[in-house]
Amino acid sequence: MSDIIQVLPDSVANQIAAGEVIQRPASVVKELVENSIDSGADSIKIIIKDSGKTLIRIIDNGCGMSETDARLSFERHATSKIKKAEDLFAINTMGFRGEALASIAAIAHVELKTKRIEDELGTFIEIQGSELIKQELVNCTGGCVFSIKNLFFNVPARRKFLKSNQTELRHIIDEAHRISLANPEISIQLTNNDIEIYNLPSTNLRQRIVNIFGKNINQNLISINTKTSIIKIEGFIGKPENARKTGGQQFFFVNKRFMKHPYFYSAIIKTYENLLPPGTKPLFFIYFTIDTQNIDVNIHPTKTEIKFTDEVAIWQIIQATLKESLGKFNIFPSIDFELDQSVNIPTLSKNTNFKQPEIEIDPNFNPFDENKKPVSSNFNFPSKKSAENWEKLYGGIENKSFEKRDLTDEEKDGGILSTNNNLSFFQYKSRYIITSVKSGLMFIDQKRAHERILFEQYERSVKTEKYCSQRTLFPKQIELNPSDTSLLIEIIADLNILGFDIVEFGKNTFVVNGVPPELNEELISATIDTLLEKYKNNTIDTKEEIRKQLAVTIAKAASLDYSKTLTIEEMQNLIDNLFACNNPNYTPDGKLIISILQNDEIEKKFK
Repeated sequence: MSDIIQVLPDSVANQIAAGEVIQRPASVVKELVENSIDSGADSIKIIIKDSGKTLIRIIDNGCGMSETDARLSFERHATSKIKKAEDLFAINTMGFRGEALASIAAIAHVELKTKRIEDELGTFIEIQGSELIKQELVNCTGGCVFSIKNLFFNVPARRKFLKSNQTELRHIIDEAHRISLANPEISIQLTNNDIEIYNLPSTNLRQRIVNIFGKNINQNLISINTKTSIIKIEGFIGKPENARKTGGQQFFFVNKRFMKHPYFYSAIIKTYENLLPPGTKPLFFIYFTIDTQNIDVNIHPTKTEIKFTDEVAIWQIIQATLKESLGKFNIFPSIDFELDQSVNIPTLSKNTNFKQPEIEIDPNFNPFDENKKPVSSNFNFPSKKSAENWEKLYGGIENKSFEKRDLTDEEKDGGILSTNNNLSFFQYKSRYIITSVKSGLMFIDQKRAHERILFEQYERSVKTEKYCSQRTLFPKQIELNPSDTSLLIEIIADLNILGFDIVEFGKNTFVVNGVPPELNEELISATIDTLLEKYKNNTIDTKEEIRKQLAVTIAKAASLDYSKTLTIEEMQNLIDNLFACNNPNYTPDGKLIISILQNDEIEKKFK
């Protein structure tokens, strides 16, 4: 039998490595921009076409590379960072200049122009699928210009799984957020299809946050700053009352490297416990500075998951830091003794004359005399007459009876409710509608019932693309960050089919002129936040599923509140519409709408 084990060619090995590091165009942007930062660049331009599928060009003014270094940078395991194994645990910089380039060159057409400041001429290199096509001297400016064309051209299976242009652009913008926030001193420009998305000048951290997320965020920031023997923590957190339903404003950085850390995130959520409006997330931009010997950045290929030596202690430091800052913000009331409050506090001396308080007494007061009231009473007690008719509050209940009628077999089983007007309805706790059926008492959750009704209405609108929209009293203007802007543009046509009337109005700004008739205008911003958040977490990319998820979200936002008191007619109408639905028993997301309390269960209560 012949030998079957063989060494893979470098081109195949590079493609395998690329599968771990390069998942989409945003991965290329991340790796190349981090290399630019490591090269000492203070100005970086990111130019993309078709959300990076056609072109990704990174231009920096860093130190550049010599002709030899430029060629070696595309070889596997080529790096300027590591000389021995121990160096893996003491890395203060970002990318490995060559390691990422070898992976990128294996799956794209790559061009590089680079020159060191001290050199007269630079180097031009062209590589396709790990194969060197051209290398020559060229006249160019100092720094590096990487052009990545036709990503995944030789791996069609990978290219097929790329999402829509708007989705891929959103991922690139997310990477730009992380890099820009980690390096506010570096000017960064991002352009897609010749449209400028960002042009961020060199500045301080607070201004960088404002430049990315809009001026309205400035008044929402609370600074944090703590230094211990273990770690230094600084940055900003958000005021509780301004927390939003959408994510995208939650960032951890360690030694200027973006990271994800669910355990530390739980410390933040615990601190904000009972302070946040329901369903919202606090914003935070938290920066850790720690000795590199106390962290491990190599547990994940993208280096976004990082292990800390003493995570329990850091968890407690995070919580203490946030509590201190929230306390300074006066989340709890405090007294400011420096303010000049005009409080009149009387002073007493030895010569002060004290006057004994006088007590008024009515010697003729008779507590059993109905025609007289206490002279010093400040309260108006109810008279006996006002309570005479108390029993009328319950009048008719003992005489109220349900008219008998023949029920279908399904009704006898408690599965279907007849909409016969002879049925009586009762609303319990402004939450449930109760009515009798042969098998017992039927409880209907009014909000969930309305969700099901609205959802099926929206589904019909999607299928026929005929919608009903209600004009807002005044146009509602909404400002978003570029990532959410890209997201809203992607789903705006689907939202308009469901009854919204949303149009773009300048950079990162939209105007809402109409909403579905059932939606309260006061809930416009919150509903759009919820829609964006749902869509961010939606892994399905088919048009049909996207529209279904949007319909579910809008139905939930527009449905009846539990505090809504309903008339008999409204309850009857709600139930009529519910049982006209295709699936009246469950909400679109699978929650129970109808429950039957069986007769035998009721009888057991009285045994």
